[in-house]
Amino acid sequence: MSGFVPGLELSRAFYADVVAPLAADVAHSAALIGPGSEVQAFDTERSADHDWGPRVLLFVRPEAVAEVEARVTAGLPASFGGYPTVFAQRGLLRHGVRVEELGGWLSGRLGFDPRGRITTLDWLSASWQALAEVTGGEVFHDGLGELHAVRQALRWYPDDVWRYVLACQWRRIGAEESFPGRCAEVGDELGSAALAAGLVRQVMRLALLQRKRYPPYAKWLGSALARLSGAAELGRALSGALQARSYHHREQALCEAYQRLAAVHNRIALTMPLDPAVRGFHSRPFQVIGGDRFAACLLESIRDPDIGALAPTGSVDQLCDNVDVLTVPARARALTLAALTPAQAAA
Repeated sequence: MSGFVPGLELSRAFYADVVAPLAADVAHSAALIGPGSEVQAFDTERSADHDWGPRVLLFVRPEAVAEVEARVTAGLPASFGGYPTVFAQRGLLRHGVRVEELGGWLSGRLGFDPRGRITTLDWLSASWQALAEVTGGEVFHDGLGELHAVRQALRWYPDDVWRYVLACQWRRIGAEESFPGRCAEVGDELGSAALAAGLVRQVMRLALLQRKRYPPYAKWLGSALARLSGAAELGRALSGALQARSYHHREQALCEAYQRLAAVHNRIALTMPLDPAVRGFHSRPFQVIGGDRFAACLLESIRDPDIGALAPTGSVDQLCDNVDVLTVPARARALTLAALTPAQAAA
């Protein structure tokens, strides 16, 4: 039997037994949130080979950061739970207790401080991974009285922003759903399979968005989908699309997946019910769901005129999949802002 202890469990005990006594007389909040597979409970024994160990984020008032950092550094034991308390993190050896001021940490992760008003630009420029990191994990102690409120505020999009993001995700599907058939028609099976794989990814992300889950980055996307109740049938359809050796079987599998998304769309009832059946693509012999009709209906259901007037480009994850943009909030914000008018950005 493996002796692996999930990182969240390890860090919870680390805070209670070691870190809390060191900061007992200082107002603080403590959590395991932010980057790291253990925050989303995706870690395994393999995760322990880098950037992994007993970790706690300790939030204190700005004037207390230096004192608490010195106290923690001096007071940590060499190991905890069989794991060293100093381990490699992003290529550097350091202990696993980060002492931070909450506002600065939040701004660094998201590009804004959610303790104030959260604008439409804030919502759309924050990557899904960053939102999942801030709202995932666990708060061990909230002595500052702010962390629980921040996480609740970011738990999910406001209703109109959700409708807008869903619409943009349906448009991602609508833009390419006929392409695998066209590629196969001219003998390009490789191109057909590659396009189908891209559509599988978009379907997975839409399925999570429909269920109010921020899609994680690529490594954990399938794991996140598998955790959704009732997603096994969708997963089998998507696997069938990826494993298909011919366009005929590929199309059948994709259409099954599309129809399951359409059924969920009708079940969550953000719009009037739409026909969940697939149909031909104009006069061509390709079966599609017609993603644009779901997008149009969602956009029409938006009540806020500023959000309804946005170009259907979506959140930063729908604009770009470049890691060096998505992981740098200033770049993500600039890219998102470029798709909005100044008036809309302030909404």
